[in-house]
Amino acid sequence: MERPDLSGADAPAVLERLYDEHARDLHRYLARRLDPTTADDLVAETYLAAWEHRHRYEPARATVKSWLYGIATNLLRKHARSEVRGLRATAREAARPVVHDGTEAVAIRVDAQRDLGTALAELRPEERDVLLLVAWAGLRPAEAAEALNIDPVTARTRLHRARTALRNHLEPRK
Repeated sequence: MERPDLSGADAPAVLERLYDEHARDLHRYLARRLDPTTADDLVAETYLAAWEHRHRYEPARATVKSWLYGIATNLLRKHARSEVRGLRATAREAARPVVHDGTEAVAIRVDAQRDLGTALAELRPEERDVLLLVAWAGLRPAEAAEALNIDPVTARTRLHRARTALRNHLEPRK
């Protein structure tokens, strides 16, 4: 059901099917960006907004999956400050000395988590949105463009910039 009619009399049933098809993946994406409890709330808010604005959905412009991720991302932006603070807090927490079982694997994982959190926090919000829609939500760049209501070329450019910034941040200095 890529481009359903949400304005018809069967809209409640269609939205229920959309929930069954997309809510789990949408929750997974939101939980990776925030936390599971906030993701629960945002998934509910996403479907409430979808219901309230179902007449605005234009099947010719975007798939319903992209439309739902766009709603979720807009709601997520309201939480953007908290997200960046959380990423920075994760990076600070990961920087603390760790007691581990004697293997280097734990220390390496903690370092990687700290570095990734810092790198994500330093991205421009619009680049972070495209990157995480692609990397964590599994959308194609064109779907991320639809979700964010931007041109596909702009989405690919932002994705390239985000990947380049992450690579530059995460690669060992030479």
